[in-house]
Amino acid sequence: MIELLALGSAIFYGSADFFGGLTARRANTIATVFWSQLVGLVLLLIVLSFLPAATISSRDWVWGFVAGLSGGIGVAFLYRALAVGAMAIVAPTTAVIAAIIPVLFAFLMGERLRPLTLVGVAVALIAIALVSRPATPNDTSQQSTKRSLPPGLGLAVLAGLAVGLFFLSLARTTSAAGMWPLIAARIASVVLFGLIALVTRRTPRMSGSAAVTATAGGALDMLANALYMIAARIGPLSIVVTLASLYPASTVVLARVVLGERLSFVQGIGLGCALAAVAIIVGSSG
Repeated sequence: MIELLALGSAIFYGSADFFGGLTARRANTIATVFWSQLVGLVLLLIVLSFLPAATISSRDWVWGFVAGLSGGIGVAFLYRALAVGAMAIVAPTTAVIAAIIPVLFAFLMGERLRPLTLVGVAVALIAIALVSRPATPNDTSQQSTKRSLPPGLGLAVLAGLAVGLFFLSLARTTSAAGMWPLIAARIASVVLFGLIALVTRRTPRMSGSAAVTATAGGALDMLANALYMIAARIGPLSIVVTLASLYPASTVVLARVVLGERLSFVQGIGLGCALAAVAIIVGSSG
């Protein structure tokens, strides 16, 4: 039961990223993030009325808002990367970086890294190097020389850093607060991108098809959060996190089936290494 919930959250997380990236190809990134986060907030408020009462402290509010700011920025980078780059490369790169962040934080706080964790970090670095290879490595043309990295890879790395901070911020909240820190996070991200849209005069309007995919992405993201939280509360956290962190697989599958994206042989190996690295890093920290 726990495994099914965790794998379900991974499927929905990856699907949400796919629909978010698809929306960002049809509308501006600010509008995409704003509407997807707003949809998630509304659904979360609806679900909240069916959940047990919780007690949230000022500390939980603060970390929730920090999570919202970092998470919103991370999603913006991710959606933009998914819009301009290959989803099969962007998704696993972001996941690997986000998984490394908690490990580095623990190291800076004085914790010793386990041998298996070091192996995971090494595999992650190899994965990033492999997926960063051009799709046509034998091309010696001037264009290939100028563009040595796939489009969106830099944004994917930035997204991973921000998402890693998002996970760390939520980890600083207490279990007694229930889902309220996540509500605080959503409020912060919605307000942030609403203000950005106002200042930059970027319209939050989007076409009907973009609105549909944005709504789907926001709903799937919150569903993934719900499944993950339920699984984490009734089962071993290391198992739940490890399974949930395999979400790039569903993004890659959807990109392959729906968009027909193809990878080179080397990039395919890199994708496999990326998924393995996420499992190793998160699992060894449990």
